[in-house]
Amino acid sequence: MTTVPYLRTEIPGPRSRELHDQRRAAVASGFGITLPVFVARAGTSTLEDVDGNTFIDLASGIAVTSVGAANPTVREHVSAQLELFTHTCFMVTEYEGFVRVAEWLNAHTPGDFEKRTALFSTGAEAVENAVKIARAHTGRPGVLVIDEGYHGRSLLTLAMTAKDHPYKTSFGPFTHDVVRGPNANPLRGGGAEAALAELEQLVVERGADHFAALVVEPIQGEGGFVVPAPGFLAGLRDIADRHGIVLVIDEIQSGLGRTGRLFASEYEGIAGDLTLTAKALGGGLPLSAVTGRAEIMDAAHAGGLGGTYAGNPLACAAALAVFEILDDPELLPRVHRIERAIRDGLEPLLDEIAAVAEVRGRGAMMAVEFADPVTLAPRADLAQRISSACHAAGVLTLTCGTHGNVIRLLPPLVIDEAVLETGVQILASSIRSIAAEEAAA
Repeated sequence: MTTVPYLRTEIPGPRSRELHDQRRAAVASGFGITLPVFVARAGTSTLEDVDGNTFIDLASGIAVTSVGAANPTVREHVSAQLELFTHTCFMVTEYEGFVRVAEWLNAHTPGDFEKRTALFSTGAEAVENAVKIARAHTGRPGVLVIDEGYHGRSLLTLAMTAKDHPYKTSFGPFTHDVVRGPNANPLRGGGAEAALAELEQLVVERGADHFAALVVEPIQGEGGFVVPAPGFLAGLRDIADRHGIVLVIDEIQSGLGRTGRLFASEYEGIAGDLTLTAKALGGGLPLSAVTGRAEIMDAAHAGGLGGTYAGNPLACAAALAVFEILDDPELLPRVHRIERAIRDGLEPLLDEIAAVAEVRGRGAMMAVEFADPVTLAPRADLAQRISSACHAAGVLTLTCGTHGNVIRLLPPLVIDEAVLETGVQILASSIRSIAAEEAAA
């Protein structure tokens, strides 16, 4: 393997700049961009752009390409399906792949109860359909969500998403049936007991019969990879049970091996009434799912669920390949090694650099937050400068967090361990370099 990163030109290179100019003339400007390079091909751990530059991939398409952006098993499954047919619409004529994906999810999502699964195309579709299903089951309108959460870009899911800019700016008004409760963010003093007491009060004030669903990410994604304080998720399970609310666990970013277990909620020993998957589910093809208690899932009337592209045959073939990879007993232990490598590379910075507030996460879902050491005021400027330095050095990183002050690491679960270590070293060096520049200024 050629030593990576391998940079032949400045970043972005001339061909990427040319294509980016064409993009400006053709593509709506509402699409943001993290790194303006155009990818020509991908490997297990890397992305190569049209100028021949090879980047270490610590983003996985925001957790979509968890088994790699060019996994041969996915390619073989999709190619075989492509030879047969590309689509029929499952609501018109059925095909086996849809059923096999549903069976695997029913068997592997948390919860010792009979399950059903509905397939869709995007994460936001899964969230919205979970709300529809919960409303059909309970006859209630309201949705309770957790602060700092992210659930999508459609109009209902924007109401559920906490972060205003860039997601909500200029797109309102939003539904009034969404109520936001506190998060148990350990870094910022959010203990489980106080947050749960406030959530209970919200339910009582609105009336328990108002809420159809309580939707939560077991580890927040866009909100900053926040791992909730111990006992918080179990407390949400208790609140939902006592008030007859459907608990919806949004595992769209954290599920399917990302944290070193199949589902992040397994760490807390809880199961949602409904569990949502997407992103990694389709191995790079659009696919999402709602999986849950049979009696809740079957509350929607025939014809009430669906979508023209829902559970597309090619995406189902890709998902079956992903399941084959996840069933490898060596994969999840590998994810724990990814966490160890990231912690080994970044945790020493906690004692070296005051603005490094926390290194956190689980498995291959890790983050470093930057904040003022005294006030904990978010330092989005540092996060952006450091991420840009990584890009210039050939490492693809992403920022996130409600205030944009977190760098998140989402390497492919199958990343070459030596490549990962190089990427983490470059990130650590970038943090040290930017911190030194700031100290000298």
